[in-house]
Amino acid sequence: MAATTVTRGGGGAGRPTRPAPFPVELYRSAVGKKYVMALTGIAIMGFVFAHMIGNLKMYFGAEDFNHYGEFLRELLVPILPRTVALWLLRIGLIGAFALHVHAAYALTRMNRAARLTKYQSKRDYLAANYASRTMRTSGVIVGLYLIWHLFDFTFTGTGYTYVRGLPYENVALSLARWWNAVIYLVANVALGFHLFHGAWSLFQTMGWNNPRFNAWRRGFAAGFAAIVVLGNVSFPIAVLAGVVSV
Repeated sequence: MAATTVTRGGGGAGRPTRPAPFPVELYRSAVGKKYVMALTGIAIMGFVFAHMIGNLKMYFGAEDFNHYGEFLRELLVPILPRTVALWLLRIGLIGAFALHVHAAYALTRMNRAARLTKYQSKRDYLAANYASRTMRTSGVIVGLYLIWHLFDFTFTGTGYTYVRGLPYENVALSLARWWNAVIYLVANVALGFHLFHGAWSLFQTMGWNNPRFNAWRRGFAAGFAAIVVLGNVSFPIAVLAGVVSV
């Protein structure tokens, strides 16, 4: 049987088109975008959990917390130069975040254009409830805060006496400003809603949504979000209460 030739209209009519690489073709579909959202979501969830666990070392004092920060900067030394592995991780995280946002935006446009319902089933929507309805809003809040957070603690500081290479001092000095502590708290509440619905819906996206496990899915989503949020919001509270100070 002769192969079918796909042609473009206009001046290129009659010339066969070259298909895009498989990953590109997959990503162009709604299914591909959903998988990208789920996989990047898993990567982001892993990061925020590990980040929260690492930051708990702040309660052991400045020496332990600053040593942890130095450990991150020394990852894979001498295989790689100092801080290179850390920057590769940061770039990978930024890439995952960008793909996550783009896939979410593209899916929204596709759904609106086709007048389709959202990919959550009615049962999922009821289970997620408020978190699902505020998914875009919470995502925007978290994205904006991520930019602020990077400048505040990593790049330049944002108005306090920034001390490069001393994360304990930077956390204490930054969060001692009550208005910045409030921003941190609000951002983490938004993160909690986003994590809850994201953790719930990724099981459906990946096809792991047997109704028998819905209670387990709900418990995992709620528990994961609660652990991350409680751990994170403890930091500004501890600073304002004087538990953590320079």
